[in-house]
Amino acid sequence: MNGAESLVRTLVKGGVDICFTNPGTSEMHFCAALDRVDGMRCILGLFEGVVTGAADGYGRMMDSPAATLLHTGPGLANGVANLHNAKKAMSPIVNIVGEHATYHIAHDAPLTADIEGIAWPVSDWVKTSDTAQSVARDGAQAIAEAKTAPGRIATLILPADTAWNEADGVAEVPDIPPPDSASEGAVRDCADALRSGEPCMLLLGSRALRADALEIAGRIAVKTGADIRTEFGSARSERGAGIVTPDRIPYVVDQALALTNDFRHMILIGAKKPVAFFAYPGKPSVLIPDTCQTHLLGAADSDVLGALEWLADELDANDVSPVREELVRPALGSGELTIDKIASAIGHLMPEGCIVDDESITSGRLLHPYTKGCPPHDWLFGTGGSIGRALPDATGAAVACPDRKVLCLSGDGSAMYTIQALWTQARENLDVVTVIYANQTYAILHGELRNVGANPGPKAHDMFDLDRPNLNWVQMANGMGVDALRVDTAEGFNRALAAAFNSKGPFLIEAIV
Repeated sequence: MNGAESLVRTLVKGGVDICFTNPGTSEMHFCAALDRVDGMRCILGLFEGVVTGAADGYGRMMDSPAATLLHTGPGLANGVANLHNAKKAMSPIVNIVGEHATYHIAHDAPLTADIEGIAWPVSDWVKTSDTAQSVARDGAQAIAEAKTAPGRIATLILPADTAWNEADGVAEVPDIPPPDSASEGAVRDCADALRSGEPCMLLLGSRALRADALEIAGRIAVKTGADIRTEFGSARSERGAGIVTPDRIPYVVDQALALTNDFRHMILIGAKKPVAFFAYPGKPSVLIPDTCQTHLLGAADSDVLGALEWLADELDANDVSPVREELVRPALGSGELTIDKIASAIGHLMPEGCIVDDESITSGRLLHPYTKGCPPHDWLFGTGGSIGRALPDATGAAVACPDRKVLCLSGDGSAMYTIQALWTQARENLDVVTVIYANQTYAILHGELRNVGANPGPKAHDMFDLDRPNLNWVQMANGMGVDALRVDTAEGFNRALAAAFNSKGPFLIEAIV
């Protein structure tokens, strides 16, 4: 077998059986090998940002990597924004990036690029295979790197001649090291802070946002009287009725500072010290007062669940009942469509087991209070700040969990970055309901103009508004094979969302707000 086939067989044997692809000439032998090897499902994206974003959504839901197939440096560069998001989310991904044949690189052909230089800022591990004989071994190491807790991005660069030359065979995935355990000193330090009688907050992130870890954190909070919050941006939260469902740290700096002002201890559990998304004149970057001491129970790459169990033992909190969310749904709205009425409809209609992929940014910032009492569901949110994440992420989540409904929420500006994901959803008949908040503007930027104290004029506003011409989401979705409907009343939105939840396959709702 050649190097490409040895790599595909290694990936499949190592449990990587989904490949989101946008290949080119350098990857032809890898593509041909896919027909000779059973077990790999290949899913085409019409833009590399869709490919990498779908791998992110898949990894978030599976806790296991998919592969991507990208074409040389420019193809990787097209996918970098969503790899940035995936790296911040600590999603497991194996990138396969084609490269010129080793002897061709010196001739500086048009697609020659510093692929490793492009890859490193959005990867935890990068390797260029030297020979066909090393490809399988390098692929196996890439799988191990990607599966290392809590999830890593491994990028393997595959020169064309290492793909077409003869290889040795299939490689075994090396042993994957377990995550680090909490230290006795860290557990006792956190326990002392929680026993101090001073105001304490548990701040949760990463693996601590799964239902089992939330249950333990909830018991600790009740036992000690501590407040419990989550990071504002979390890759995946399990939430809803019957689950401990904390509120987030606010995005707005002044709101976050007002919340944290009176706390004297913050216990970090799979989370980092909260910081503002951006710097603002006259405002701090860190969203806690100087009088609040932070205590690290366990970083995101550690055994967060084990650390929480140890802390609960230390505090004798195992027999305490946590405050779990009750099943409460908001009433449906009527009349003019607003963002609150959209939130009410989502909270009223969301099915159990739904996966919500949220990039609604400004329009959806208040969704959480309307949905925390819904039946159990997963919420995928942005961690890296690069827009154009939701449609591809939802695509990957639907591939990972074909038996679950996926609800994708996006602003119109964000969705235009990766609208090609709709075509992939149609081609694969993925069960995704997409809601576009069509306010015909980059609303977040109007808010940021005010936050930074700038004095905008007509030129600034013109760069933030999506008019002349207005976007037509129904026509764009139809053109990619997705049924769609435009609504501008609460009653129309309620009917459209109910129908979409009760049908199979992709559907888009353009919500005029």
